[in-house]
Amino acid sequence: MTVKPRYLTKNIREDLKEKMVFLGGPRQVGKTTAARNLIARNYKSSYYNWDKLDDRRAALKGEWRPDSDLIILDEFHKHSKWKTWIKGEYDTCKDQYRFLLTGSARLNIYRRGGDSLQGRYHYYTLHPFSIAELNSLVHDIKPFNRLVFHDSPDPEDFFALYEFGGFPEPLIKQNHRFLRRWHNERTERFFKEDIRDLTMIRDFGNLALLSELLTEKTSSILSINSLAEDLQVNFRTVANWLDTFELFYYCFRIPPYQSKKIAAVRKEKKLYLWDWSVIEEDGQRLENFIASHLLKYCNYLYSYEGFKVSLSFLRDSTGKEVDFLVSCDNKPWFSVEVKNNDSNLSKNLFYFKDKLSIPYNYQVVKKCRNERMYKGIRVMPVNKFLTAFI
Repeated sequence: MTVKPRYLTKNIREDLKEKMVFLGGPRQVGKTTAARNLIARNYKSSYYNWDKLDDRRAALKGEWRPDSDLIILDEFHKHSKWKTWIKGEYDTCKDQYRFLLTGSARLNIYRRGGDSLQGRYHYYTLHPFSIAELNSLVHDIKPFNRLVFHDSPDPEDFFALYEFGGFPEPLIKQNHRFLRRWHNERTERFFKEDIRDLTMIRDFGNLALLSELLTEKTSSILSINSLAEDLQVNFRTVANWLDTFELFYYCFRIPPYQSKKIAAVRKEKKLYLWDWSVIEEDGQRLENFIASHLLKYCNYLYSYEGFKVSLSFLRDSTGKEVDFLVSCDNKPWFSVEVKNNDSNLSKNLFYFKDKLSIPYNYQVVKKCRNERMYKGIRVMPVNKFLTAFI
């Protein structure tokens, strides 16, 4: 499999004309490759890596190559005063150079620490590959429009993405032994380089155990109390660890949708992983797979288009639940229920559709033998459904 240009390339080039661009995301999702090999094609670029001493010295002194018009800075948020430094360089040199900063999830953490850079940058999160991105599908997207679907993609593309995940290396290799080793090495670097270097957490044994427990609890409502009992630590400690895992793009949680029209639960959130290929149970992996596609879609609409689009799930106090709801300005846009087979239509889809006046509703099925529309519910194959997104 040959990986194609990333979905953010054009948008980042456009934004670089006006401001700095920060590109963050999970470890090994392809940020540096996107910056150096895709975005930089339209520029005379210079690349500086914090971990290379000569690059670091030259950059911190502002010794930029005079024939360059794009400066790519990789991992420079490791500098303790990086915000003040890059603010000075940008304000001084913005008429001559464009600045693109890439880094691990730590870039996302550090940018929250103050507003000294306010108004000077756009921030993007680079997500793993998706069905639409692999097939180079482009959409004119606006909230509350009907989703536009394409013919079902090549089954081999769907299988590869579902089986090996959306991170470039294992997706290209499509080798299970490589995938297992890649998982081990990525996890080790995650704890030893990200967590150790940038947090005060030192209980790596329990952190590793927590990561294993989360793999088993994906696609379900997460009980922090239950995790605290399993790990024999207090509630606040586990809550802080989960926040850290989210900030470093290991997992993400989605909240229940709130509306006066339903007696919605308020505190419980559902958990998903950025790398669905570590999930063994098929039903959990399928739901996580779709959650990742929807989150990517929502993030894109917010980061580039500026729409306040959010991903949540539906659950009321009686236990009725639908897997996903995408809303804009807190108004329901479309709901999604995930099934392995399409033997029965979800009664809960009908319930929430009527209660919340949801315009579009989908039951997406892995083994779909009968694509159909019934009373405002569209039943369709997962691989075709996912062609509507980014």
